[in-house]
Amino acid sequence: MLETVATGLVFLLGFYVAMGVVFAIYFLVRGLRQIDPRAGGSTWGFRLIVLPGLVALWPIVLRRFMSDSSVPPEEHNAHRDATLEKPGVTS
Repeated sequence: MLETVATGLVFLLGFYVAMGVVFAIYFLVRGLRQIDPRAGGSTWGFRLIVLPGLVALWPIVLRRFMSDSSVPPEEHNAHRDATLEKPGVTS
């Protein structure tokens, strides 16, 4: 029983990584410019560096890629939000 569960988990992890590799290759060749126009002209060295992150986080990047937005989202953190709450301050 435990061996079957472990085999299933290894299979799921392998499937997840395989899907991540397929998506990452497609994304680095075709989709990078859509999400960040400045990164579209990047070198293959940069693309090789971001490859492991794309493989690991492919569902999040896929959701952003499918949203068809070329404008990067605005960063939100405590410091920026506190600054924007002050009267007369704009970003």
